Amino acid sequence: MKDKELDIAYFVSFCIEQYKVHISATGGEVMSIFDQYGVTEYLSANFDVLHTQSRQWLLEEIDDFIQQRKQEEQK
Repeated sequence: MKDKELDIAYFVSFCIEQYKVHISATGGEVMSIFDQYGVTEYLSANFDVLHTQSRQWLLEEIDDFIQQRKQEEQK
């Protein structure tokens, strides 16, 4: 793995662990949510901007992203 790919993997892992605590879920449950709504891809694609943000900001961003995806599904 290249350095940036490794950084992205660590970042996504950090987000999964933090989101797990945020919603009181297991890692597997968070992975299911992230897979369903494309969160992992979003975090990876936007790593350069997102990894500089605070933990709380990231959690709110993930919540907003999932909510937006849910609304898109309802259309």
